[in-house]
Amino acid sequence: MTRPPINNPERRRPRWAVVLALIATIFGIVTVIVGGKTLFGDAEERTAVGNIVPFVLWFNFVAGFAYVIAGVGLFLWKRWAALLSAVIAAATIAVFIAFGIYIFLGGAFESRTVGAMIIRSAIWIVIAASTCRTLGCFQRDMRSPA
Repeated sequence: MTRPPINNPERRRPRWAVVLALIATIFGIVTVIVGGKTLFGDAEERTAVGNIVPFVLWFNFVAGFAYVIAGVGLFLWKRWAALLSAVIAAATIAVFIAFGIYIFLGGAFESRTVGAMIIRSAIWIVIAASTCRTLGCFQRDMRSPA
């Protein structure tokens, strides 16, 4: 197995990438725990949360597992993890748009869900943009055929 050349962006992981990897992993673990308690907890726990928007809750719960996978991949400084981060960011924005439509159509919701989706979107946009830019995720590999 050959190692990438020294000038290859996958070769050296910047220190800031470790911070982003930790943020992604911890954010994912917390998301899975909180989402799991809300989805699978007793009636008292679900009532305490208020007006749950099921598709947002399910998306966030499932995405939490992807957050952890992306975080581990970013710690290992893998290009696929940066691409996964971009997919997470895009999917989060898509769900946020669907949530906005749901609100516009008169659906019941909690205002803290709006704040949480803003934070989720911002975090994943930052992670995806910074890691994809550094790893060249969307650049064509010159060694592969067109």
